[in-house]
Amino acid sequence: MLTNCASNLANAASLLWHAYKSLPAPSNEVNWAGFYVLDPSSSKPQLILGPFQGKVACQTIDFGRGVCGTAAASRTTQLVADVEQFPGHIACDGDSKSEIVVPILAGRDGSGTKRVVAIIDVDCAALNGFDELDKEYLEELAELLSKSCDW
Repeated sequence: MLTNCASNLANAASLLWHAYKSLPAPSNEVNWAGFYVLDPSSSKPQLILGPFQGKVACQTIDFGRGVCGTAAASRTTQLVADVEQFPGHIACDGDSKSEIVVPILAGRDGSGTKRVVAIIDVDCAALNGFDELDKEYLEELAELLSKSCDW
């Protein structure tokens, strides 16, 4: 089994993009699908752009900032029906109307708690683009990726 993170995340980003595009609306209006990974070179908790499909994106996101940073800091999935209503939303693509972000947890920190190693980020150009079923399956994907990559 290949455990290279870059390779696995690149293929997962492509899979997400093409899977969403093959579904009926609003899923087929996904306009960004990919990953941000923990930046090991940063002195503060920060995410750095990983493999993705879609328009050019923000390169770094601090933990606690925007939807991605909130998911990373809280270690919980963020299901956002309307990004304009999310405090501190980062608008990398003005076409994005809704978003789901799922943390990927792996390894252990000093206290034995799993640490955030990356996040799955999917944006949609329609309001209410994601639901509890998306959350369930993306959380399953996060669990699979947590075990299949050398973090």
